[in-house]
Amino acid sequence: MALPKANRLKSRHDFQAVFREGMRRHSFHFTLRALKPSSSPANSGDTASKDPQVIGEQHLSSTLIGVSISTKVSKKAVVRNRLKRQITAAFQQLLPKLAQGWKLVVIVKPIAAESKCGSQQFLQELEQLLAKAEVLNGHS
Repeated sequence: MALPKANRLKSRHDFQAVFREGMRRHSFHFTLRALKPSSSPANSGDTASKDPQVIGEQHLSSTLIGVSISTKVSKKAVVRNRLKRQITAAFQQLLPKLAQGWKLVVIVKPIAAESKCGSQQFLQELEQLLAKAEVLNGHS
């Protein structure tokens, strides 16, 4: 299950903005970098003169999610891709609970490839991370 295109963080510029300005939250398997929506309009304000206003509103309405898995996690692409699929499947379930306008990057730690945990444990861990960062609608 892939994330909907509207929820994918794709551009290098967006990843760099999240790493530069976003907050950091850690768990056992992941590090979450999250950029609040209040700082997003300032970044897109420069391009507002070039792009129609509608694009800026769409940017605010959907939460963008990216997954970063280094070759330090595993040299095998099969392992990295499996982890990425498990994480995106977990986010697929969490999407309705997420507050709008955030830019999120999940960085996978090497321990995630070594441990034999499934999507359900990743789902719980990501939910706790998102609650810590106050990205969930209820902040539960």
